[in-house]
Amino acid sequence: MQAFLKSGKLSSSKAGTSTGSQKSSKEKKQKEKPVPWVEKYRPKKVDDVVEQQEVCNVLRDCLNSSDLPNLLLYGQPGTGKTSTILAAAHQLFGEFFKERVLELNASDDRGIAVIRTKVKNFAQLKASSTRPDGKPCPPFKIIILDEADAMTHAAQAALRRTMEKETRTTRFCLICNYVSRIIEPITSRCTKFRFVSLTEEKVLERLKLICTEENVKIDDNALMSIVDISGGDMRKAITTLQSSYRIKCGSDIQGKDNPITKTDILEMSGMVPEKFLTDFIQICRSNNFQKLEDFVENFMFEAYSASQFFDQLNDLIVMDDSITNDQKSIMLDKMGEVVFRLLSGGSEYLQLMNFGTTALMAFEKK
Repeated sequence: MQAFLKSGKLSSSKAGTSTGSQKSSKEKKQKEKPVPWVEKYRPKKVDDVVEQQEVCNVLRDCLNSSDLPNLLLYGQPGTGKTSTILAAAHQLFGEFFKERVLELNASDDRGIAVIRTKVKNFAQLKASSTRPDGKPCPPFKIIILDEADAMTHAAQAALRRTMEKETRTTRFCLICNYVSRIIEPITSRCTKFRFVSLTEEKVLERLKLICTEENVKIDDNALMSIVDISGGDMRKAITTLQSSYRIKCGSDIQGKDNPITKTDILEMSGMVPEKFLTDFIQICRSNNFQKLEDFVENFMFEAYSASQFFDQLNDLIVMDDSITNDQKSIMLDKMGEVVFRLLSGGSEYLQLMNFGTTALMAFEKK
């Protein structure tokens, strides 16, 4: 106290202990920083990638020979395209990943100016075959262009020229959902791999692993509903699981003992309950326009998505053996027209009534 009154400062020993405690608290906070499960359980090695055996076998051979061709990875979202190439790049370059890899995704501006400057300048840099510590390293760099199908034709044409000139120093990996939107000169310079949708068994296996690691209590029916909702999209499945866990158990300590149920998953994902689908089919069978109008009004008050309703109704109509082929053809043809209008900004109420009246007439024709 005397020292503080004289100098107005704490002694060096006390100050050191206080700063040390502050640093330790900051380190603890950094260690306890939450990470989304999608990133936490992203494959760290090529061997950890689920289902995609063809591309994994090629990448293993490339890792053993320290060589890599230009790649074009395409397929449905959430099948592991970005995770696969990032895992391979980490295995190739290790701690020099940031120096040897340039990753551009859909959030970046990837017009012709960026291709001519940022991508071209990075591709022209020479890469050494040895690391600063003396260990061998592949003598090339990797440029990853995620969502490449969103690039303009002018930018793709500029990229083609860069790929042609910088083959010795740079490898390109293009990732897209629709390979038809990539120009032919680029596809002919790349090794193409199609990523298939993940099977239900693989998605269920990974979800059970995450539940075990995170101590998540969940019903088997809830897990199967997540698998059905995801449709082979692993990213969507993991995000749905984490969101449901945070809402059901994250804020309530007592709620951690209650398992996540199928109802919780359906509410989280925005799926339309089956009751609405069956009621709609029964109303259409009754040929009662007033009941149809009341149903659509109640459905709108529940604030469910009409697009999601038609998506689930499509599967129900196709699998229902009590509906004749003629009735299915009429309703599904009309459904395609209605969904197109919804995507174009049409009114959900009008499109539900439009489809409902067509279904009424279809069931009237027996």
